[in-house]
Amino acid sequence: MLKEIDIGHRGQTTGDAISELEVAISTAKTDPRITAVKIIHGLGSGAVAKEVRLWAKQQKGRFRGVIRGEDYDMFNRDAVNMRSNFLSNKDKDFNRKNPGITIIWL
Repeated sequence: MLKEIDIGHRGQTTGDAISELEVAISTAKTDPRITAVKIIHGLGSGAVAKEVRLWAKQQKGRFRGVIRGEDYDMFNRDAVNMRSNFLSNKDKDFNRKNPGITIIWL
């Protein structure tokens, strides 16, 4: 299952957004039904997106993969492999090159 969280549209600081992300990821990792988390960070100034991707990079080894929305398509091996674990492959952002999201494959 793909869990979706929106941390980019609440008018919060980047620090608050990252704290919310950390809680959401920790919670998702305890639920065996969740395969991945789609983080909606939006575009805006780009500050939240940059921090989300930096945070994910700093967590190297903790996740099976981190997929930027721009790369979330049928040509990305991690995206295809991750999606093969879902019971339903319906996701409106797949193949849309959406820079306002990042997917974390748990």
